[in-house]
Amino acid sequence: MIEILNPTELARAKETGALVADILQTLKNRSTVGANLLDLDRWAQAMIAEAGAQSCYVDYEPSFGRGPFGHYICTAVNDAVLHGLPRDYTLADGDLLTLDLAVSKRGFAADSAISFIVGDSKPPGSVAMISATERALGAGIAAARPGARIGDISHAIGSVLGEAGYPINTEFGGHGIGSTMHQDPHIPNTGRPGRGYKLRPGLLLALEPWVMADTAELITDADGWTLRSATGCRTAHSEHTIAITNDGAEILTLPTRTHA
Repeated sequence: MIEILNPTELARAKETGALVADILQTLKNRSTVGANLLDLDRWAQAMIAEAGAQSCYVDYEPSFGRGPFGHYICTAVNDAVLHGLPRDYTLADGDLLTLDLAVSKRGFAADSAISFIVGDSKPPGSVAMISATERALGAGIAAARPGARIGDISHAIGSVLGEAGYPINTEFGGHGIGSTMHQDPHIPNTGRPGRGYKLRPGLLLALEPWVMADTAELITDADGWTLRSATGCRTAHSEHTIAITNDGAEILTLPTRTHA
């Protein structure tokens, strides 16, 4: 299913996007040395409920996961990259943490992810990898305009990641979003320009470049959800929900306030 939103629906989606961004920034600020991943999950649950929104994750039960996800945010540390199931883990200085959040409010969903280093340590390789996913995300957003095609976005993202020297996995990538979290079209993180679905104003997309430092191969954790790098290398992931407009792309998942 591919949805095209009208202006009223888009206004609701913008509200959801701002909520997702604000929750993520609050959780980033609370992701200090000594914080526990389960506490981050509980804080996410409380903020979602306080906003009158609904989690897209807690009851999520796709074919690639083991039963309902059962938590409110994905927390991926170091060699984990996608679908990180919150667990009893205390964050340490230098950990590379990815927070991935999707919620629905007033009938429309938004999805975003951020990667960052916990504490004062700044491992150069990790900083460079996070930067590469952020630059790739920016390139993908710049390529998203009316009349362009999904392949143009994929090519822009893949060009940045490839030039930075990272292997690219195409099994998981960006996706359409709207009244539900995951919709068509699929947006792989590399591809050929001029191919695929033609972009139209009112289309919402979640773009999400992610990489692993030295491999494109994933393994599934014993928890049945968390995807890790096959070599144990570090990973990074950046994601925004965007709306195609008459003028290009509008980022819906930008923070709107100061966060504590």
